[in-house]
Amino acid sequence: MNGALPKPRILIADDLREVREALRLLLKAEGFETETAASPADVLAAVTSREFDAVLMDLNYTRDTTSGREGLDLLERLRAVDDSLPVVVMTAWASIDVAVEAMRRGARDFIEKPWDNARLLAILRNQIDLHKALRRGQRLAAQNELLRSASEPVLIAESPEMQRVIELIERVGPAEANVLITGENGSGKGVVARALHAISPRAAVPMLTVNTGGLSEALFESELFGHVRGAFTDAKSDRVGRFELADGGTLFLDEIANISLGQQAKLLRVLETGEFERLGSSKTRTANVRIVSATNADLGEEIAAGRFRRDLLFRLNTVEIHVPALRARKDDILPLANHFLRQQALRYRNKSFRGFDEAARTALLSHPWPGNVRELDHAVERGVLMGRGGWVRAQDLGLQGAAPATAAAQRLEDLTLEDLEKVLIQKALARHGGNVSQAAQALGLSRSALYRRLKKYGL
Repeated sequence: MNGALPKPRILIADDLREVREALRLLLKAEGFETETAASPADVLAAVTSREFDAVLMDLNYTRDTTSGREGLDLLERLRAVDDSLPVVVMTAWASIDVAVEAMRRGARDFIEKPWDNARLLAILRNQIDLHKALRRGQRLAAQNELLRSASEPVLIAESPEMQRVIELIERVGPAEANVLITGENGSGKGVVARALHAISPRAAVPMLTVNTGGLSEALFESELFGHVRGAFTDAKSDRVGRFELADGGTLFLDEIANISLGQQAKLLRVLETGEFERLGSSKTRTANVRIVSATNADLGEEIAAGRFRRDLLFRLNTVEIHVPALRARKDDILPLANHFLRQQALRYRNKSFRGFDEAARTALLSHPWPGNVRELDHAVERGVLMGRGGWVRAQDLGLQGAAPATAAAQRLEDLTLEDLEKVLIQKALARHGGNVSQAAQALGLSRSALYRRLKKYGL
């Protein structure tokens, strides 16, 4: 899906072969890519199935007809297909009335035959630039809506284990290769993805994130590829999909192992060709996107079990970056905790802390962190809310085994149902090394049900 920016693509429509050929040669010499059509039906077939930057079309197609009526009717039909597509009309029977009517029906400009090459090229380039600016504006509006509440976590990596990750990021980030990030749930895969994007040539375009594991079969195509109005019951307007929104940038596909085989086939086709269609449309679109994906599953095991396509894995992991669990990089625990303490104290402005007391530091270092960095963040937030006197104490963190007053030492009957469920989930995750699939199986839950609970409890 990578490579040089595509050439502007023009559809040339005229009933005379010599006119089409003359325009094709002119535009080819000026760096345009062209396609030709000889009738209104050919024009509509091309525009509904492929993407063009502009249409240059005659107003007359039936021999001995000079009214321009065919072209004017075609203009209205083109607007119904894509009202943003620039259409420049031309005719050998120019008149002010026909020109005005063509502009009223949606033409962007008007050229008389025989044409002036310089004027024709100037008009096409101007219209293409305006069209691209309009599409950029629409994309930015959609991106801003998606990113309105996004935060930018800081990548803190002082341990030798994470220093190796940093080295890989520095080597791979500036490249165009697709990257697969592996690691336990909550270990910081999303932060690594943002770091990769930040040092890439695509950093000027915001990175977009899709939690593919949370998409149902019905929503998958609409979310990734977009849909047109009327594609399904609630599709009241056209929607731009994430691939189009990420054009020129990076698309981060989180929880990639959780998508179905049918969804995997659709994703593979886009990764192989860069082409897709909005749901409910036969028009093929393209996007130049770098794919960064992440999973906490063992994709080798998923392939062996028939749940993941080997050819899709080859497309996703040109380079693989493994993020170690927090318990495997203890040198990062206290720096991360201090970072979260500053963030949470700022969030709760009536709170001011000098740090963690000795017992809290011991508890932080001895806890197994089945929820990894995400669990640490939530524990520190709880410490900020519960702490008093300028120091966060061990019991303020609410960690299992942190102090006699914590939930771990309470009698079973003293725990609420939610507290008990949270404890059981933490223990299952710790017992299975953070593997969500195995923990879900041990708890008698589906993967999706366990993911909902992990989100609910901030694990």
